[in-house]
Amino acid sequence: MQETTRYNLTIGGKSVPTKDHFEVRNPSTGAVVGLAPKASAADLDLAVESARTAFASWSKLSHAERQKFCHAAAQKLTDNAEEIARLITLEQGKPLNGLGSRFEMGGAGAWANYTASLDIPVKVLQDNNEGRIELHRRPIGVVGSITPWNWPVLIAIWHIFPALRAGNTVVNKPSPFTPLSTLRAIELMNEVLPAGVLNGIAGEDTIGAAMSSHEGIGKIVFTGSAATGKKVMSSAANTLKRLTLELGGNDAGIVLPDVDPKQIAPGLFWGGFINNGQTCAALKRLYVHDSVYDDVCKELVAFAKTIPMGDGLKDDTQLGPVQNRMQYEKVTRLVEAAKKGGGQVLMGGDPEKGSLFYPITLIGGLDNGNPLVDEEQFGPALPIIRYSDVDEVIVRANDNPNGLGGSVWSKNIEKAKEYGAQLECGTVWINKHGPIQPNVPFGGVKGSGIGVEFGEEGLFENTNVQVMYS
Repeated sequence: MQETTRYNLTIGGKSVPTKDHFEVRNPSTGAVVGLAPKASAADLDLAVESARTAFASWSKLSHAERQKFCHAAAQKLTDNAEEIARLITLEQGKPLNGLGSRFEMGGAGAWANYTASLDIPVKVLQDNNEGRIELHRRPIGVVGSITPWNWPVLIAIWHIFPALRAGNTVVNKPSPFTPLSTLRAIELMNEVLPAGVLNGIAGEDTIGAAMSSHEGIGKIVFTGSAATGKKVMSSAANTLKRLTLELGGNDAGIVLPDVDPKQIAPGLFWGGFINNGQTCAALKRLYVHDSVYDDVCKELVAFAKTIPMGDGLKDDTQLGPVQNRMQYEKVTRLVEAAKKGGGQVLMGGDPEKGSLFYPITLIGGLDNGNPLVDEEQFGPALPIIRYSDVDEVIVRANDNPNGLGGSVWSKNIEKAKEYGAQLECGTVWINKHGPIQPNVPFGGVKGSGIGVEFGEEGLFENTNVQVMYS
């Protein structure tokens, strides 16, 4: 019998074992994937101190030197993409193929390389006979990164690379549900980065709480639920940490009456069900005009029936399980509330007990006020809501505490953009939902977060402004 792999922390460029470990299980089978290190408060202190020590020299490197190191770390991800992708599938459940783990690692490499290539220019505000005034962007110090379980490596890269490129050092803590792939990625990147620049720890949620209040950490980047984000913000207040918070979304899509239902069905489906719906900016509420409602429902069901769900290691699998029992139970609760509230089950809604595989579920006949519409389900269940007045449905779409993304679907692009401009969200897509790019800022409004990630704007969030008069 093969011994279960024990993983270590990475602190100060070294592999650091811990006294205690915890099991990480495959959500498809329940089997133990590996034993993750359970960091202590002392381990966190050591990681922060290592990062602070490394900051002294890392922050003084030229932009070109830091770019070279970051590109080398990105290459490590690319060179080892298959190994890490398999780890992601084993601990997260998503398929290797399609929009799964190999797709995630492709994105990780692309984001890492693009971010490494960005410039941080000095901005000249004045240069005349009265003097020269320059705006410089300086690194903050140690950035604490707390990452979720849905896209474990990709989101870690979103946190780590802008921080490193800007001259900060990093301590990353992945979700206890999916720590192994991130720990391994950090271990590999440490083969080419200076010691202490990037540290990886793992453990219970108490470690994340300790990070957000730690005096040695200058900024926290957190991706996760709005409820936890508020706790992070509260505990960071005493040390006046800089914050970037990418929190939950309950994205609305609005289908106008001029669409071709069959043509848009694949885009609607993958907008809602990428990563089995376990994506912050997935389509979570679909509002469809009365004149095309029945046909859109019919075409969505027809397309959904072609999508195989199963163990992510099987070649034909396109959707895997819900990642953990807590999330599975939330999806179950919301679907049951939809049924009790008069929802019409168009597909799914009746899971087999004992597994984490929840069937693709489409439910019509709902409206705002039902929990499946009002709350973020973060799983494979989509409410489809009928409307007749576009101006009124925009009010319904905005009637939510979240504001991450939204979409409008129409043959009339200009009309769709006009309505999209009225949505209260950070990103609007026309005739698509969810695509993001490393050169395009991404973030939410209202309860969906603070600040942006990606591109120059996201990079600059990892800096302090210093103005210099001469």
